Amino acid sequence: MTLTRTFGNRESIRALLQSTRVWLALCLVLLGLAAALPANAQLRVDISGTGAQQYPVAIADFSGDPAGAQIAEIIRADLTRSGQFRLISTSGSNLTVDTPIAFDEWRTRGADFIAYGTVVRLPDGRFEVKYRLGDTVKRGPLDGVAFSGTEKELRRVAHQIADRIYEKITGIRGVFATRIAYVLKQGNTYELQIADADGQNPQVALRSREPVISPAWSPDGSRLAYVSFESGKPVVYVHQLATSKRFPVANYKGNNSAPAWSPDGSQLAVVLTRDGLSQIYTVSAADGSNLRRITRSPLIDTEPVFSPDGRSIYFTSDRSGSPQIYQVGLDGGEARRVTFNGGYNISPRISPDGKTLLTVTRRDGAYRIVSLNLTNNTESFLTAGRDDQSPSFAPNGMQVLYAAVQGGRSVLAGVSSDGRVRQTLSILNGEIREPTWGPFSK
Repeated sequence: MTLTRTFGNRESIRALLQSTRVWLALCLVLLGLAAALPANAQLRVDISGTGAQQYPVAIADFSGDPAGAQIAEIIRADLTRSGQFRLISTSGSNLTVDTPIAFDEWRTRGADFIAYGTVVRLPDGRFEVKYRLGDTVKRGPLDGVAFSGTEKELRRVAHQIADRIYEKITGIRGVFATRIAYVLKQGNTYELQIADADGQNPQVALRSREPVISPAWSPDGSRLAYVSFESGKPVVYVHQLATSKRFPVANYKGNNSAPAWSPDGSQLAVVLTRDGLSQIYTVSAADGSNLRRITRSPLIDTEPVFSPDGRSIYFTSDRSGSPQIYQVGLDGGEARRVTFNGGYNISPRISPDGKTLLTVTRRDGAYRIVSLNLTNNTESFLTAGRDDQSPSFAPNGMQVLYAAVQGGRSVLAGVSSDGRVRQTLSILNGEIREPTWGPFSK
């Protein structure tokens, strides 16, 4: 979530970006004063609703090493979370990759598909995981592959298998092996954390005594751009995840904020106040060079996001008198207004196929996430909370990650792109903000 969102709850969007003091105070409101998260706390997943179509699938415990049962459980949880699968019981089964499948029996149980496998610990301590997927309707194999990895890598292997099952059955690439990033406030410390798509296995990419906001994934998943206040004002950094090295790409006079990656990863769109009110610029993602101004407005332009083809930028502006979403080409020129429903629409996010725009809209005093079909300009509400923020599409466009307030506390939440399936990833004694979904895993 950018600063525009929360500040707009209380005062005019026009007052945004007037001083560093406002930015810093706002970040403290944004990230809260939550108590510290216990080191062993894990995100808990609560799911409601089902997809328009549910595929009946049986996931048997993988035979061999005891780790096989854990792998199968992760796969089941991944598929269940999508809302697109109905799990069939595998009680009493003892399948290995060499076991002939009794297709008629599994059809009788109600399964159109059966997944199973074998886990073997190798002499070097690594594991070999063999998986198979059978189609009981067509009475034949649908998929099969072998993975290897350390004990710590078995969760990733399970997510990869779930991705293969999802894609083989639905025809859409799975996102279970992808990662998410978010900001967590613990005591007086701000952490930029990275976790699996299911919220498990969180890792700290950056820990700071000063606010960290607006994380954004590079298209290849190797870098994160974000805004840090460590120098006493907002500065945009690019952070190499493999080495933990980082460097500033926007550190101009005034405020530097809201980084967004171009689809090819070569540029960042940023919001700067170097020439007065906030305007949108692009810089080289490699070193911050090649500064180029994109918008020229006497009012506030902020929250840029590139279109999937990289030729234009969607952004939030109050040039019509209230915050709305606009689109402008990278060559500048006249911006085109995109949103017209409601008097307050911010935080644009475009779907991977470029056909759907997410916004945070204010209706009847509540902030909710709306999906706008750019082909016919019809909108649908994806969430029904009072304070839903910071939407982020999954890389396959099938799910949306966002921050919400439920029961008086901040939570990480998700919803299917059609609004039918909702999930809550809750964390004990902590406050999560500004979640962003990473790209497909390489």
